[in-house]
Amino acid sequence: MSATPACPPDVLAGIADLELVARIVVDGLVSGLHRSPFHGYSAEFSQYRHYQQGDDLKYVDWKLVARTDRLYTKQFRETTNMAAMIVVDTSASMAFAGMAGAGSAASASAPSKFRYAVIAAAALAHLIAGQGDAVGLQGGERFIAPRAGRHHLRGVLAALSSLGAQGTWAGAGDVRRAAERLKRRGLLLVLSDFYDDEDRTLAELRRAHRMGHEVVLFQILTRDEIELPYRRDVEFTDLETGRRLAINAGLARRDYKDAMAAFLEKWRSRAAAEGFQYSLIVTDTPPQRALRNFLLARR
Repeated sequence: MSATPACPPDVLAGIADLELVARIVVDGLVSGLHRSPFHGYSAEFSQYRHYQQGDDLKYVDWKLVARTDRLYTKQFRETTNMAAMIVVDTSASMAFAGMAGAGSAASASAPSKFRYAVIAAAALAHLIAGQGDAVGLQGGERFIAPRAGRHHLRGVLAALSSLGAQGTWAGAGDVRRAAERLKRRGLLLVLSDFYDDEDRTLAELRRAHRMGHEVVLFQILTRDEIELPYRRDVEFTDLETGRRLAINAGLARRDYKDAMAAFLEKWRSRAAAEGFQYSLIVTDTPPQRALRNFLLARR
């Protein structure tokens, strides 16, 4: 298999037409990986029938047994189409792109976390819709129900283009709404830095998984956030609260990097424990490469 050269993140971020950006990213994926990478797990309830000897007990409806005193098993049919909901973090912290001129070279060329998330979400929507599957969007107050079709995809991409990064993110509420709006077992893809309301967001992700949805997490961060590459006094401003903090970056780097490594490991291990698929993506990584690694992991 071969892939087209990966387009740099800053070049993609500079293209206004999000549909074009999505096509560029998807075309840059390894040939053949886009053939139904999300299929193979979805099933839809069909009917009940009386239990027969040898039936798998995990399909017995025990609540129905308690009401009727008879054994019934649930019958399912495989669904040829999948429904997916893409959840995008719209908090102000996602607007961070690194401090150009104050740190690494990557700071000057990488897009903001939010723009990167929008590009990745557009590519995922394009990929899913291209399979004939249904895709929807939950981004702050913006909601689009999952549907299939090229016309619907353009609506999702237009909605993504209209989103902005501001204020705080009600991550737990967005995940809950997205999971409940998937009418059957589906795919829940969440793109965030996962700084906000960690415990409640995790609880809602866990609830979505118990509902039968497959949960995929993309944790998106800048290289500067991970490495704190600055070597002098720096004043940081919280993009959500406006609070300021002045530090000597050189002296603080070691403790900061330890704390950041622990934060990332916590999310990685949580995802593994809960059965979520997890990808850490740094914004100086070409989206084609990041999504190709994600799809390879699914295979």
